[in-house]
Amino acid sequence: MSDAVQSAGFDRWRVARRRAVTAPTGNLALVATQWLAPGEEPDLEAALAGQPPSVTASRLERPDPLTGAVQRGLRLWDADSDAIRDFDGIDTFAFDPAWILEARYTEIPGARLVPFEHIRDNGGTRDLVVPGDIAVTIAGREYVLHAFDDEGTLLLAFGDPTNGKSTYGAGRFLKVPREPGSDRVILDFNRAYVPPCGFSPHFNCPMPPPQNRLEVGVEAGEKLPLFHGAKQ
Repeated sequence: MSDAVQSAGFDRWRVARRRAVTAPTGNLALVATQWLAPGEEPDLEAALAGQPPSVTASRLERPDPLTGAVQRGLRLWDADSDAIRDFDGIDTFAFDPAWILEARYTEIPGARLVPFEHIRDNGGTRDLVVPGDIAVTIAGREYVLHAFDDEGTLLLAFGDPTNGKSTYGAGRFLKVPREPGSDRVILDFNRAYVPPCGFSPHFNCPMPPPQNRLEVGVEAGEKLPLFHGAKQ
């Protein structure tokens, strides 16, 4: 595939990202996450009482990291949130074909669980399913990366020396497409993106585990959300 075709695809991806984060239930719309007491069921109607018409509610669940019991909660999304109205785009590195890397994926049989620290858990970890290893060479160093299963998609949470400088401090995400029956995968770091917690403090994102922390600065993909006035 030519650089021109890849660059055009990158431009379309950027447009799609802006559309996604500003959607009525996009990253910028999340204004509250509430976890309920054990045994309590989310009451969406009660949660919406007194809210403006732009607000909607949804249910969510997660396993308790200590007991494994299901925790239930609810979220409020505001299609007219302050963050959406103040949003001025996502600062992004220029497209660079050198950051499109071929890697090898090795599936690991069984449901292998790997502990990931989450940004809102004060150092605690939650186990995520990592179905295989991704072997890749970056700037002359070999890495074996762990991408977790995000509803059937491989999602790589990675960190690098640009974090907290030119890019989001807690690391970035990268989707890793797979072709069934092939061990070849492409890591297109031009499509590395700011995780949801970079747009709203009401998300609890997994952070890069030690093996996903790269020594070289990845000057590709998204840097940071931009806002009119003060940063959200």
